[in-house]
Amino acid sequence: MRHLVTRLLLTIALVAACGVRSTNAQLDFEGEPINYLDAPSSDPVAQLQKKIDSGQLKLKYDERHGYLPAVLDALEIPYSSQMLVFSQTSFQLRKISRQRPRAVYFNDDVYIGWVQGGDVVEVSSMDPKLGAVFYTLSQDKERKVKFLRDRGQCLTCHASSRTQGVPGQLVRSVFPDASGRPMLGSGTFTTDHTSPFSERWGGWFVTGSHGSMRHMGNVYVADKLDSQNIDREKGANVQKLDRFVDTSPYLVPTSDLVALMVLEHQSQMHNFITLAHMETRLAQHYDAIMNKALDREPDFQSDSTKRRIKAVSDKLVRYMLFSEEFPLESPVKGVSSFTQDFMQRGPRDSRGRSLRDFDLQHRLFKYPCSYLIYSKAFQTLPKPVMKQVMKSLDEILTAETPPDGFAHLSPADRKNIREILVDTLPQLTADWN
Repeated sequence: MRHLVTRLLLTIALVAACGVRSTNAQLDFEGEPINYLDAPSSDPVAQLQKKIDSGQLKLKYDERHGYLPAVLDALEIPYSSQMLVFSQTSFQLRKISRQRPRAVYFNDDVYIGWVQGGDVVEVSSMDPKLGAVFYTLSQDKERKVKFLRDRGQCLTCHASSRTQGVPGQLVRSVFPDASGRPMLGSGTFTTDHTSPFSERWGGWFVTGSHGSMRHMGNVYVADKLDSQNIDREKGANVQKLDRFVDTSPYLVPTSDLVALMVLEHQSQMHNFITLAHMETRLAQHYDAIMNKALDREPDFQSDSTKRRIKAVSDKLVRYMLFSEEFPLESPVKGVSSFTQDFMQRGPRDSRGRSLRDFDLQHRLFKYPCSYLIYSKAFQTLPKPVMKQVMKSLDEILTAETPPDGFAHLSPADRKNIREILVDTLPQLTADWN
């Protein structure tokens, strides 16, 4: 009896130590086996720093924008991805206002923030195992070019239920006052591709056409006693920002609508990929300890681990196939070259189709399966969760009747997505046939 009690207490202690969590709680990513704050990173910015340190690459300083253009060029981030956000939600908030919005740029792996007169360039870079890794780069040209890795400060906002409990990306919509200060008492929205159009982009400038739909961008709270009552009509279908802000200090004069929509999808897709990585690694770590303690085979997989892997796989698959995507009620169109720049990146199948092809009439993408399936973060998912994800994808895409949550995918959609994946990702779809 004493032996059984000892084992029970050991099991409880190990469960607590190995990152088992309740719904919506933050994962224990600071301890074993992830060691977020101390583990070396292999993200694109870490790789860029190695090139700088070795003398292989030198970043050119621009008198107007500091190191911003050089960083964007080195990381292959298009200027057309620029979005301007005037809400004071950055740690450089004292330098941000409606007259001096922060510029945000991104590609598939890296997010860059730049503030007029800012002390640093802000960076979030995706590591396959660690998720979002945050850096700052000093704008002082007299200092050595060094991306300084954050050691936990950014996690206050960027590791919560809004980011799936992992170090991740966050796109927020707020009710800003005339200075850009968010009226937090009125609530905020975490936005992604499921968000109603009417809840998006509060505190952001937005350029582009969206017909009869209305968003929260370009305008601010005029009456603080009625802070949720903003003039959405005034900020609708804006082609140029001249009447709102002087865009001459920025690399381009736009804050592209399509770029914003892609950013919203991508930010949470990155978070779900990171969640799948970390949950699986924590579950495997737990099994390894328990197997040793209970004299089980080293590769034994517990029922709890199977459930954890299945749960995060289901979340990832639902999001990557755009389940519950908000249907567009009017066509949308950007005003920069972002739409074309984005579609030119990434693989196409033998028929010229790509997961990066836009629809923009009724939904974001023509073939609703996330293009981040090609990312290094996705393709290095641990084998157990990768196997489950690809199995689920195959079942959904070949089912005579789509399972619950996937009725938005027509037979043609599922056929097209499957054919594109088979043609462009043979290493992942080899078992499908």
